[in-house]
Amino acid sequence: MPNHYEGNVISAPLDIETVESSRFDPLLGEEIRALRKAKRMTLGQLGQATGLSNGFISQIERGQNRPSVTALFKISRALGVSVGWFFSTSDADRNAHVVRQQERRSIEYDDGIRDELLTPGLGGKLELLSCRFPPGSGVETVYFHEGEEAGVVIRGAMDLWVGDTLYHLQEGDSFAFDSTTPHRYRNPSMEETVVIWAITPPNF
Repeated sequence: MPNHYEGNVISAPLDIETVESSRFDPLLGEEIRALRKAKRMTLGQLGQATGLSNGFISQIERGQNRPSVTALFKISRALGVSVGWFFSTSDADRNAHVVRQQERRSIEYDDGIRDELLTPGLGGKLELLSCRFPPGSGVETVYFHEGEEAGVVIRGAMDLWVGDTLYHLQEGDSFAFDSTTPHRYRNPSMEETVVIWAITPPNF
C-alpha cells in the first residue's frame, strides 16, 4: 500500500556532477527495471510517461545504453521517485544482505509522509518499509492490488480500513491482509505515526 500516496514527491537539491556520475553506474539499468516492475509499469507505459522510446528504455535497463541527465530525471519522475533514488546507496551495501541506517533509500512527500526502504532492493519477493505519517495524513482513496501486506505500529496510532472494516491501531498493534481487498489508512492522532510495513511482491 505505501507507494500510493496522494502527495507529491519532494526532490532534494542535487549536485549535477553527482547526477552525471550516476549515469555510469553499471547497476543503474537493473535499478530502473526493478523499480518499474515494482510499480507494475510496462516498458510501453514508462515510454509514454517519459516520451522516451521503448527500445531506448530497454537498452538502458539491459545496460546497453546510458540515459542522459534529462532522460534520467524523466524516468525518475515517471517512476515516482527523486533521481537520488538511483545512487543513494553504496555499491557494496546495495549488493549485500543488509541496509545500513544511513544508507536507506527514502521518498518524502509534500504532505509530510516519508518512506524508507529497509530491504536492499526491489528485485526480491518481499519489501520492508519504515513509514512515517504526520498527524492527519494518509490515503483517502480506497484501492487494491495483488499480494499481501503486514505490519506493526511502532509509534502513534493508525486507522486502517480493510474492506468494510475499520481498525483502530495503537502502538504495538500489528496487522496482515490480502492486498486484493480494498484498503486505505490514516493517522488520526496529533502525533507522528511510525509503521514497519511488509509487502509482497514489492510495489514501492
